[in-house]
Amino acid sequence: MTGRIIKTGKDIQSGVKALSRLCPEMRGIHKIVGDPPLRRRPANFPGLARIIVGQQLSVASANSIWRRVELTVCPLTADQFLALDDAALGGCGLSRPKIRTLRALSSAIAGEGLDLARLGRSSNEKIHERLTAIHGIGDWTSDIFIMFCLGRADGWAPGDLALQHAVQSALGLAERPKLPEMSEISERWKPWRGVAARLLWSYYGALREGRAGIPL
Repeated sequence: MTGRIIKTGKDIQSGVKALSRLCPEMRGIHKIVGDPPLRRRPANFPGLARIIVGQQLSVASANSIWRRVELTVCPLTADQFLALDDAALGGCGLSRPKIRTLRALSSAIAGEGLDLARLGRSSNEKIHERLTAIHGIGDWTSDIFIMFCLGRADGWAPGDLALQHAVQSALGLAERPKLPEMSEISERWKPWRGVAARLLWSYYGALREGRAGIPL
């Protein structure tokens, strides 16, 4: 049901080798950025909550807010999150929409019996269906949960803006690919799309920092 799982840096290296053999663009990206980071998170409330906090924020801003959340919501559980008022949560830097989404997730876990570990044994489609039923959680959050909390090697996030820009640059496309094209393009990187995404995110970072001047 779940397929290959990325657990360690060695799994990343295996994916990089496979992609480099299959795809000249991936081989070129790897020469620029090296092995991408593992980026694993636990498949539990803190792991998914951390993804929600990071939605549409820079890495630095998300990390800063998350550190305050960890200090305020202690222990970091769904029950404890529900026990705090909006003023305390807002003091962490959480916006009202983020608080509402995190409360909805907390209620699903604490009140409705959502078991993220058990859900992690389901198909990607089932995970999407269950998570997107929670207010404020969409396909992007579900995809990132699948990739970085569950570690599925073939996870893919076609709606991620940075990933779309990286694909456009790497493949020399005239326009940024949208969801259908991103899904079609990614077929060439199966069953290692999760590693391809990590390489592309690293490549996007290199582009923004001016480190990707080497032709692919």
